[in-house]
Amino acid sequence: MSELADMTATAMAAAIRAKEVSPVELTEAVLQRIDDRSDLNAFITVTGDQALAEARAAEDRVMKSDELPPLHGVPYSVKDLVNTAGVRTTMGSRLFENNVPTSDAVSVARSKAAGAILVGKTTTPEFGHLQAATSPLFGRTLNPIDPSVTPGASSSGSAVAVATGMGPISLGTDGGGSSRIPAACCGVVGFKPSLGVIPHLQLPDLFGANSYVGPLARTVEDIALVFDAISGPDFHDTYGQAARLLHEGNASLAGLRIGYIAEGGARVERETAAITAAAVKKLEDAGALVEEAFIDFKAYEPVFLTILRVGLAARTGPAMKGREELAGQTLIDTIALGNGYSAVDLSNATAGRTRLFREFQALFERFDILVSPTLTAPPLPITVDPIGDIEIDGVNCGTVRGAWYPFTFPQNLSGHPAITIPCGKTAAGLPLGLHLCAPWYRDLALLQVAREAEALFT
Repeated sequence: MSELADMTATAMAAAIRAKEVSPVELTEAVLQRIDDRSDLNAFITVTGDQALAEARAAEDRVMKSDELPPLHGVPYSVKDLVNTAGVRTTMGSRLFENNVPTSDAVSVARSKAAGAILVGKTTTPEFGHLQAATSPLFGRTLNPIDPSVTPGASSSGSAVAVATGMGPISLGTDGGGSSRIPAACCGVVGFKPSLGVIPHLQLPDLFGANSYVGPLARTVEDIALVFDAISGPDFHDTYGQAARLLHEGNASLAGLRIGYIAEGGARVERETAAITAAAVKKLEDAGALVEEAFIDFKAYEPVFLTILRVGLAARTGPAMKGREELAGQTLIDTIALGNGYSAVDLSNATAGRTRLFREFQALFERFDILVSPTLTAPPLPITVDPIGDIEIDGVNCGTVRGAWYPFTFPQNLSGHPAITIPCGKTAAGLPLGLHLCAPWYRDLALLQVAREAEALFT
């Protein structure tokens, strides 16, 4: 049973088709792993009975030798910010503790149609607003590699789940690195697609969206499998009106033009910088053409914070009004900050998104892919104040967002696809990620390059 839980989604799907293992056995193994690793606190809700019923139906279909969809019988989880029909979706908040959606998010509906079996909803800080794997509703989620450091946020439970075999894949959301950060902290793969490529219709402002649904998994191959199943246009999505525009581009490392952004305006911890440089050298040795590139990502932190805080104030403030005792203090404070911005401030921030997009596009005239560290330092201690300043190499570097993940929030503002893959470990055994970014709609090319790069680091 334990070995079954450790299989990749691709291996599970193939084994089911070959009738080497049943969906029931796989689901039982994953549910047992969830129970065995309950100490990590990765799930808010476990849908065991429902999952087993779906697994039995999936097994019947296998035995009838019906044509099977690509994820048939494969267990998966969903971050508790994403709607699941009939299964409570709490937003990680006591404000929505008993919220049960009547319809599935597009990504969930497509996962179901592809045959995947939902085993539960994973943990997230309240409304994904905080870079800390904790909330008043569920407590703290732990990093399975080292419980003294953060597993990252806000798709905390999703990253922990896939890292430990509590399902090979999970659907996370990414509003500033929220899938890629925990993926890097837990040594797995996290993917943020181009804007609109995986519809996310829960957002109130689809024209100015900066939050994305994307898969987390242990391999790029599994990411690509899920991506193929859940991506594509949707009539109700502002960016989903055109036919699928996922150009292949140059999908091989050989001859690939890589722009290496080593710092992005922020200080990178020495060991992280050395391991990242060694990873980039491996790309170069494999035939990539590497040159240094630069965008001052950290300078865009105020743009990101304005949009984040105003959005939270507009969407979540009304639900919290008069019920502040159910919310955490950091959420209350963030909403108060959001209410303090003017319409001019927000307009200037949206203009900042355009400036950043143009900076990206200028580099993509020269490069096929941009590469950087995923984070400026290894996973931070859980004792770090998520709204305070952090130190890197003994130097105060400013706030967590600008100082620790300046490489991830820019793509949320600009709409470009990005992925993190494990590229090494520190002397203390903590994982580090390599961050790859591509032009809009080059999602497939990005996944293919990431798969080649992944093979160099394993």
